[in-house]
Amino acid sequence: MSDLNSDIRFLKGVGEKRAAVLYNMGIDTIGALLRYYPRDYKDFSSPVPLANCMGEEKVCIKAKIISPVSEHYIRKNMTLFKFNISDSTAVCSVTLFNNKYLASSLHEGSEYLFYGKITDGGSFLPALVSPEISPVGAKGIHPIYKASEKMSSKALEKLVKTAFSCGFPDDPIPLEIREKYKLCPLCDALMNIHFPKNFEALKRAERRLVFEELFVLQTGLMLLKCQKKQEQSPVIKKDYTNEFLSLLPFSLTSAQLRAINDCVKDMSGKNKMNRLVEGDVGSGKTAVAAALIYNTVKNGFQAVMMAPTEILAEQHFKTLNTFFKDTDISVCLLTGSVTKLKKNKLKGQLKSGEINVAVGTHALLTDDTEFLNAGLFITDEQHRFGVGQRAALAQKGRVVNTLVMSATPIPRTLGLVIYGDLDISIIDEYPKGRQKIETYLIDSRIRARAFNYVKKHLDEGRQGYIVCPLVEEGETDEGIVNAQDYFEKVKNGPFSDYNVGLIHGKMKPSQKEKVMRQFKDGEIDLLVCTTVIEVGIDVPNAAIMIIENAERFGLSQLHQLRGRIGRGGFKSTCILISDAKNKTTLERLGAIKKNSDGFKIAEEDMRLRGPGDFLGKRQHGLPELKIADLFADTASLKAAGESAKHILSTDPELKSAENSALKKEINNLYKKLENTQN
Repeated sequence: MSDLNSDIRFLKGVGEKRAAVLYNMGIDTIGALLRYYPRDYKDFSSPVPLANCMGEEKVCIKAKIISPVSEHYIRKNMTLFKFNISDSTAVCSVTLFNNKYLASSLHEGSEYLFYGKITDGGSFLPALVSPEISPVGAKGIHPIYKASEKMSSKALEKLVKTAFSCGFPDDPIPLEIREKYKLCPLCDALMNIHFPKNFEALKRAERRLVFEELFVLQTGLMLLKCQKKQEQSPVIKKDYTNEFLSLLPFSLTSAQLRAINDCVKDMSGKNKMNRLVEGDVGSGKTAVAAALIYNTVKNGFQAVMMAPTEILAEQHFKTLNTFFKDTDISVCLLTGSVTKLKKNKLKGQLKSGEINVAVGTHALLTDDTEFLNAGLFITDEQHRFGVGQRAALAQKGRVVNTLVMSATPIPRTLGLVIYGDLDISIIDEYPKGRQKIETYLIDSRIRARAFNYVKKHLDEGRQGYIVCPLVEEGETDEGIVNAQDYFEKVKNGPFSDYNVGLIHGKMKPSQKEKVMRQFKDGEIDLLVCTTVIEVGIDVPNAAIMIIENAERFGLSQLHQLRGRIGRGGFKSTCILISDAKNKTTLERLGAIKKNSDGFKIAEEDMRLRGPGDFLGKRQHGLPELKIADLFADTASLKAAGESAKHILSTDPELKSAENSALKKEINNLYKKLENTQN
């Protein structure tokens, strides 16, 4: 008998071909198959009368075939088999596609169980298309798995039954926690998640497995956080924050001051800082970073700040030089565009300590870039960097304080999990003078009026954006505009009297940098673009934005895009264009129209779309959750987090025998995290 860690190809019924299919589905071991949970269930225990089952849900019907099974040849590779069924309450037509084997086994006058969705036949009989058909003897609740072309749900069901003969994994939840929260043992949970005795047992299994997934995840991230907090000598022995504040021509918000205080406290302690500063677009994260850089340099250390693009790095370089103009702090800019001769000179000055602060892009990561005594590393827009890049930066110092910054608002409950290995500071207020951006939702019929409104802004000397969701014709769906075609139309049409630019993700980095620089310098009046401007530079003169096909974007993404305007004290307007009719879609767009708080928008976005879609394809660093829902399962999330803290307070390294199964699961989690992030 194989054990649960055995390769899936050693399970009875799995050969090399099937194993290859299962590998592609993320099932590499027998244990992984037991953790491949059903996506839904079909209930054969309570057949529904035909007369009552019209609607969207799939149902089980117990009915008799009341007509011969007729064969209809439509075309090559398309044969239909049709017959009628009745359960005394109503009559329904059934259609099977290309399933001669099943059709030949069915007999007029015999009774069967039919599982599927009944659709309205209009003036004809209600219709049941391609139902699952079972003998009347089939009972109970059966799993439905996410299948593939080469692996059906039924085949997976059979393999799971075989896998149970190999035993059960050790339970990673200690007994005291299971008893505290009345959680069933793992063996019961796994059996009932796949083959539930009843819906009550299924509910218990789901509750237990949700808790387990969140418990293992949070315990693992907390352990990781502890490991990162290696002991070091304090970088900040004297707090120079007030001295820095005196340099500024403006006052910081209380949220900015709180974030600075959090970081200074970290950097004054014996453990190194690993902190995320999360703030909405325009909330003033750069000023927070500058305060910490000032403190670091004044205490005798160097500071490094890495940005994802050259133009953003250049913006940070100019901002820091403005802040530090009356000080003896020296700041250099290190990017790919810097000449080799100048680059070598700057690297020599960083190595000797002559330069205090380095701002740059991935050019900071080269092997020959060394620092004399780096005390602080900052990465801006951290989700744009791979984990490997951030690690490479961190390795350039000894035990160095790390600060990551993000302008992507994330609901706090979700943030605590996504950034579970980091401490979090949230900047949740705007600096004074930041104007609210007026947001309007229109349909394409009045696009011409919107264009005239844009022209009015351009004629007043302002600049604007038009955002499109796609780039090339081959990528478009019906009714969806693409940036390249759109650019040609507006440049040669309604905006022919203005300087119109184009930027999209398929351009070379140097091309994108050039266009953004031209826009910042005022050489381009109107920029047609895709979401590449979502994380971008400040263009204070930009005061108008149109977003085409707004329904194609998530709420948080729309908010990020909108945040590109309204940064210069001018009245700013964002116009969303959408012809969507879907109720949920209109609800989403209505939320962005009436709300300007990025964190509230993120909450609403996650509520409407779920955490998976909300996070999108960004590298958030989490493995895909198998059963837990970070929005719906907030109670379990909180309880699991408290349990994780309790376990680590009594057994910080999970060395006890009782926690060995938990430690094993956490090691598996770390492997998944590595795979997710590389």
